[in-house]
Amino acid sequence: MLHPRATTMLTFALPAIIIGSAASLVLILVMRVAAALQNTLWSRLPALLNVDVHSPWWTLGVLTLTGVAVGLIIRYMPGHAGPDPATESLIGLPIPLSAIPGLLLALLAGLAGGVSLGPENPITAINIALAAALGARLLPKVPQVDWIILAAAGTIGALFGTPVAAALVFSQMLASSGDVPLWDRLFAPLMAAAAGAVTTQLFFTPDFSLQLAPYDVTRLADIFSGAVVALIAIALGMAALWCFPHLHRMFHSLKHPVLALGLAGFLLGMLGLIGGDVTLFKGVDEMKRLAAGDDVTVSTLLIVTLTKLAALVIAAASGFRGGRIFPAVFIGVALGLMLHQHVPAVPAAITVSCAIMGLVLVVSRDGWLSLFMAAAVVPDLHLLPVLCMVMLPAWLILAGKPLMLISQPRPPREHDE
Repeated sequence: MLHPRATTMLTFALPAIIIGSAASLVLILVMRVAAALQNTLWSRLPALLNVDVHSPWWTLGVLTLTGVAVGLIIRYMPGHAGPDPATESLIGLPIPLSAIPGLLLALLAGLAGGVSLGPENPITAINIALAAALGARLLPKVPQVDWIILAAAGTIGALFGTPVAAALVFSQMLASSGDVPLWDRLFAPLMAAAAGAVTTQLFFTPDFSLQLAPYDVTRLADIFSGAVVALIAIALGMAALWCFPHLHRMFHSLKHPVLALGLAGFLLGMLGLIGGDVTLFKGVDEMKRLAAGDDVTVSTLLIVTLTKLAALVIAAASGFRGGRIFPAVFIGVALGLMLHQHVPAVPAAITVSCAIMGLVLVVSRDGWLSLFMAAAVVPDLHLLPVLCMVMLPAWLILAGKPLMLISQPRPPREHDE
């Protein structure tokens, strides 16, 4: 009745749905616990102690203690809370199961404490490790890479509440070969991503969009303006990327994670005092607060942009467990709003979306993900042709440039001298 290709796809359908739904449940559980801890640290505890939550000492103290706590987790938990996140991309090989409890605790502490990183990398790593371990036990003949793809796709679908982002990301990773078309290869990942998105939407609907003036008419001048904005964002991101390995080397020269992350937490607290509490946390809720502010000046937005960028680089280089995409989106929003205020003739929809695309390109080096994040924050169909045109010079500038990753030295082999 069915072609062998269809039989193969159908075989993976049920595991894909199960993995996608489970990936979403892990994400939801982690975010609910992190939100409860954040509310305790930044609302209930200050009220109980009769302390002003906006006090400089509270911000500095919480961030410093968060760094110390994460350092203790990395130092003493089995598996050291996974590998150094500065060396890992969003989708990687499975981490040992023994590292999951430490990674989970380190992630929760960072999210609740106000560290400028998102949940995407640790959640993806946890889901990949669980799916690969269970898959190897239940279906040992299935290659490990298939479990990695399904878990990553389900997590991406759950994070954004739509399978579109996963489809875009994996369309460039799963090229068609021989008699296996691309859509055959995408079938199971799309099922996992859709299951993750549907499961997430049963609890809440992720919403990244900002309330900006609609972009109704495409103008040729906006293509040029958008390209300039994207190049400014890329230049800013490349400056941060240049600092990244130097800061990584500095923090890791301290040898002890408690000392390194305690210092990093203190620096993040200082940056929080400079940029305000809007520059703390992963940035999704905070970027909406920033966009809704009517009295935010160009100088304030400049300070917020630079502060958040510095916080992202310090948090990622020092060893805090978290992802870099969500903070990069916040930085793009702040930069775009600042450029719009500086040159009001350029629509905010252009400056914000193109700045997001430029920053996410630097951080992720993924054109589809960058385009998706820009369109998710500024969801206007009239923008898509402009964004696609702006992507060309941005991608040309970044071609061959280093990634925001620290290369690990290759271990010597026995026959190496």
